[in-house]
Amino acid sequence: MRTKQKLVSKNPYLPKPYKVLDFYRETPDTFTLTIDMAIKHDPGQFVQVSIPGVGEAPISICSDSEKFLKLNIREIGNVTRALAELRSGDTILIRGPYGHGYPMKEIAGNHLLFIGGGCGIAPLKGIIDYFARELEEWQKQYHMTVTVDQNPHGKFCYDASVEFVTAALERDHVTNENKVVFVCGPPVMMDKVIKILKNKGFNDDQIFISAERLMYCAIGICCHCMIRGKYTCLDGPVFRYDEVKDYTND
Repeated sequence: MRTKQKLVSKNPYLPKPYKVLDFYRETPDTFTLTIDMAIKHDPGQFVQVSIPGVGEAPISICSDSEKFLKLNIREIGNVTRALAELRSGDTILIRGPYGHGYPMKEIAGNHLLFIGGGCGIAPLKGIIDYFARELEEWQKQYHMTVTVDQNPHGKFCYDASVEFVTAALERDHVTNENKVVFVCGPPVMMDKVIKILKNKGFNDDQIFISAERLMYCAIGICCHCMIRGKYTCLDGPVFRYDEVKDYTND
């Protein structure tokens, strides 16, 4: 019995149960879960979240606390739709955190430029350490441009410019002097953002991206998440752009 218990405890695929502390609906198709998971992690890392009988999915951490974990999730599949049914007091299964996050020590002394699109804002939030619902507070403390692709009428409309973030970036007189850029969002958006940044004089080693790949194991075994010979689950999901240059064209 002791031998069996020892083997089980070393199973890297075995998740642990945690309690849901809070559910908050951000938009019609996104929500944030606060989990009673006190663990040290780096901004930009992710966890594998599972629902028994449904499946498992990698979710980016969108908080910066060792007392709890926040996960911002978009409903796009069976797992995320099941997660959307959870409420305070429910149990969730998690393993992790995994991956290589943002290089906080390496970027000390630089001005930071955050460019997020859609759910790509969530991983960046771990650095900024504020919720997406606190846009007014962000705008008081930071130079910030908010855009929406379209402006539907309804509860979740934001007071923002109706344009792509790439248009706002092209218009902005940002320079590459003493700056580090964090980019996260859909691959097409990130590809266009990087081209604009390079046209503005930014070098590849000034740009950090949060890549997205299908990650089943999260420990470098299944090989589904490889980018240019690197594992997204181990070497990423945060990469300096010169490490995976032009990966969106693969």
